[in-house]
Amino acid sequence: MNKTILGFMAATSALLAGCATPDFADPASGSSASGPVAQRLSRTPALAVPAIPAAAQLRNDDSDRTVSAIPSPVAGLNLEALGSDSASDVRPIDPLAPSTPIDPLALTAQEDLWQRIRNGYAMPDLEGELVASREQFYAAKPEYMRRMAERGGRYLYHVVDELEKRHMPTELALLPFVESAFNPQAISVAKASGMWQFVPATGKDYALKQNIFRDDRRDVLASTRAALDYLDRLHTMFNDWQLALAAYNWGEGNVQRAIARNEKAGLPTDYASLKMPDETRYYVPKLQAIKNIVSKPEQFAVQLPPLKNHPYFLSVPIERDMDVALAAKLANVPLEEFKQLNPQMNKPVILAAGTEQVLLPYDNANLFADNLRAFRGQLASWTAWQAPRTLHPGEVARQVGMSEAQLREVNRIPPRMLVKAGSTLLVPRGAKLEADVPEALADNATMALAPDVPPLRRMTLRAGKKGDSVAAVAQRYRVSAVQVAAWNKVTAAAKFKPGVSYVVFVPQAAPSQRAATRVASTANARTATARATKPAPATRNVKTVAKPVRVAQR
Repeated sequence: MNKTILGFMAATSALLAGCATPDFADPASGSSASGPVAQRLSRTPALAVPAIPAAAQLRNDDSDRTVSAIPSPVAGLNLEALGSDSASDVRPIDPLAPSTPIDPLALTAQEDLWQRIRNGYAMPDLEGELVASREQFYAAKPEYMRRMAERGGRYLYHVVDELEKRHMPTELALLPFVESAFNPQAISVAKASGMWQFVPATGKDYALKQNIFRDDRRDVLASTRAALDYLDRLHTMFNDWQLALAAYNWGEGNVQRAIARNEKAGLPTDYASLKMPDETRYYVPKLQAIKNIVSKPEQFAVQLPPLKNHPYFLSVPIERDMDVALAAKLANVPLEEFKQLNPQMNKPVILAAGTEQVLLPYDNANLFADNLRAFRGQLASWTAWQAPRTLHPGEVARQVGMSEAQLREVNRIPPRMLVKAGSTLLVPRGAKLEADVPEALADNATMALAPDVPPLRRMTLRAGKKGDSVAAVAQRYRVSAVQVAAWNKVTAAAKFKPGVSYVVFVPQAAPSQRAATRVASTANARTATARATKPAPATRNVKTVAKPVRVAQR
């Protein structure tokens, strides 16, 4: 598989639906999932990142943390797993996009990113009571606004950069505040996922891969590319940004039909005049309210965190399967921070064949490259395994060398379920499973389950002289009347006429149970035969002695 180092992406289109964050709920909490795979590094990836100026302030926050051009090795890393390569051996070549290293000390990098967003506003303003009510809502929750803005600070530079490349209004960079509160792990009740909120079907339609190992709807780069493609297409379709946003939330077909209804009735067809669900009616006012607050935060007593005009993250190539926890450790990034930048991982493993790069804070990229090159231990402790036939999880666990409880937990297999043939499971990487997961499996892995029920045995019966009702048959064989009716294509209230044949299905006994039943039946038969053939005991002659009767004397 050719590896392309991706820095800041833009490409195809995607449809979305649903918001993950209701008005009166803090959407900071979202569902995340992650998982594992592993192997020993057999070759050294040619990794390095742009040289970083000494003492450069690289973070998009208000901390005083500084970094040197070549950071020291990760504190707490298992040094026994590291080779003799020193950090001084790292050549500061630039395999990452953009081709020219970004200087965080340059004047443009020190500019205010919020002001850059304001300078690019290009959408007509929406006014009215709905906008005012949303302004009051957000302004009354300054802590909520601060948390959203801090979370969004990781991604805003990238989104603004992509919008400017496409010549699109920069206030669209604020749309994830409405969709997900800029939480890339957010999931809505409609199963929309990611900071741009794609539903599963439309995500697949627009090349956002979703399988047991990753969900590109949560991928920061891929989902941003898809969302901007779709917004651009909607604007071309409606020639109106407010209608385009309504279609983004409600669906283009619904907006087209709403416009057609108004045209037929001789009514205006602008956003405010259309009849639409409350969620869509409030959608653009929410964005307008956030836009107004970002424009003049002091008027709303909202303090926005300072954001500098340079990238928060860089993308670093992944050449081998690697545990998520190890990648975070090699980069000296807290695991939760790593997951916020790489939320697409469904398992605790990164499959190189399906994930060409990971995102790392700008000042941790060199450190990751250094430590990865020097690392001599096992990169991935898990791998993928396909079921050759339908199996019980206990049998799978025995074959792959792990406990059934662990297998069920890491693969989320509920009780009383079987793993169907062709399913892909996450299992420990061992001597028999050393190679990295191939691209076909990394991109198309699925898991299917089937109920763990005993096989059924068909019984053909004949109704008695008085007939048999469906309910009576169901009660006799401990099944539901609906099942008996379905098996015989009658209603649950029906009655089988005398002599008519009908069928029922009963659980097939296991081999051991059938053997026990045969033994018991044979024993019972022998006992009955013995009782039938055993001679009756001889009758003894017993003399009956009459008791004397006492006669009362008068």
